[in-house]
Amino acid sequence: MGQQETVATSLADTVREGIGAALAQVDADLARRYPGDPGTRQPVHTVYVPGDAFAADTLRSWGDQALAALDAHAPDAGALAAVLGIPDALAADVHDRVRAKLVREPIEDLRIDFEDGYGPRPDAEEDAAAARAAALVAAAYENGTAAPYMGIRMKCMEAAVRDRGIRTLDIFLTGLMEAGGLPGGLVLTLPKVTYAEQVTAMVRLLEAFEKARGLESGRIGFEIQIETTQSILGADGRATVARMIEAAEGRATSLHYGTFDYSASCGVSAAHQSLDHPVADHAKAVMQVAAAGTGVRLSDGSTNVLPVGTTDRVHEAWRLHHGLVSRSLARAYYQGWDMHPAHLPTRYAAVYAFYRGGLEQAAARLAAYVAKAGGDVMDEPATAKALSGYLLRGLDCGAVDTAEVARLTGLTRADLDALAGRPTATAA
Repeated sequence: MGQQETVATSLADTVREGIGAALAQVDADLARRYPGDPGTRQPVHTVYVPGDAFAADTLRSWGDQALAALDAHAPDAGALAAVLGIPDALAADVHDRVRAKLVREPIEDLRIDFEDGYGPRPDAEEDAAAARAAALVAAAYENGTAAPYMGIRMKCMEAAVRDRGIRTLDIFLTGLMEAGGLPGGLVLTLPKVTYAEQVTAMVRLLEAFEKARGLESGRIGFEIQIETTQSILGADGRATVARMIEAAEGRATSLHYGTFDYSASCGVSAAHQSLDHPVADHAKAVMQVAAAGTGVRLSDGSTNVLPVGTTDRVHEAWRLHHGLVSRSLARAYYQGWDMHPAHLPTRYAAVYAFYRGGLEQAAARLAAYVAKAGGDVMDEPATAKALSGYLLRGLDCGAVDTAEVARLTGLTRADLDALAGRPTATAA
C-alpha cells in the first residue's frame, strides 16, 4: 500500500521540462487574459436617468411608479400570468417576488446619463449637474438608499465632445472623493467606442485621476458601450471587441450593446430596430465570444416601446419587453437596459420566471454531479460550473432563496461559489 507501482515510460524528464519552458509565456498569457468570473454580483439591468432628471428620490420614485403600473394593469398573479404567459405553477411566486423586489430594491444598477439622454448643454449647466450627481450618489451610499451599483455615462472620446466628457467625469469623481471616497458600487460607462485607442485613452485618464488623488492603480474600472459598427469590425477587416478588452488593461468591467445607435449605423429602419434583429444578434455574438473567460460581463440593450397609456397598450408593451428579456436570458445575456419605470415589472417577472422555472432541474443536476449519482444526464465540470452560476445569479437578484437552494442541492453558498469558480461570495 505504501509503495508506488513502477510503470514503463519512454520520454526523459527533460522533454516534459522543455515543453513546460516553451509554454510558460502561453500559460502566463492565458492567466492574464482569461481570469474567469470576477466573483461579484452582476445586476440584471441598468436604468438610465438623464443628468438633470436624477434626484435623491429617483430610485424610490421608479419603484413606486412600477408598483402603480403593476397594480393598475396586473393586480394579481393570475392577471400577470395571463398577460405574459407565465406558467400557472410559477405565477403566484413570481408575482409576489416582483412586488417585493419593487418595494425593497427596484433598481439594481443606475446610470446617470450625460450623453444622449442629456445632450449638449452650456458648460456651466453640465458642470453643476455633474457636481450635483456626485453629491447625490455619495449621500445615497451614506444613508443606505443607493442602488447596489451607480455611476455615470459620460460623453464619448470623439473630438467634438471629448473635452466635455473628460471634464464631467473629473467633476463627478472629484465630487465623490471630496464627499468621502469612491463607493464600492461605482460604475462608469464609456459610450460610442470606435477604436481601441479610445479605450486606451480612458485608461490613461483614469490612471491620471488615481495618481492625482492617491488611489490604488487600477481602482477605477469602466464599461465599454458597443454601439458602432467599427466596434465590431474595424476598417482593417479585423474584429475589434477583443482588441478593446485588451486595450482596457484589466479595467473593462462589461460590454453593453447599444440597440438603436448600432442598428441605425447598419442602416436598419427605425421600425425594425430591436434587440432581436439579425444585426443585433451578430454584434452580440461577437461580443460574447470576445468576452468569454475574460471576466468582462455582457449587457443587452433596451426596447423603446414604453408601457404607457391604456391597459391594452401597456399589456402589448409588456409582452414585447418580457419576450425580449426572456430571449436574452436564454442566450446568456443576463443584463439589459430599462428605459421606463413600467418596464421594471416585466424585467423582474422574466428574470424570476427564468430562474424559478429551471430551479429544480438545475439543482437536481448539480446535486447529482456532486454526488456522482449519474441520472439521465451526465454532466461535466464545465456544466456544473454553469449550473452553479445559474443558481448564484438567481440568489443574487432575489429570484430564489438560500434555504431552498440548500434544500434542493445540499450545498451552501460557499459550495456554489467554489463550483462556479467564483473567488468570493459577494451578494451585494
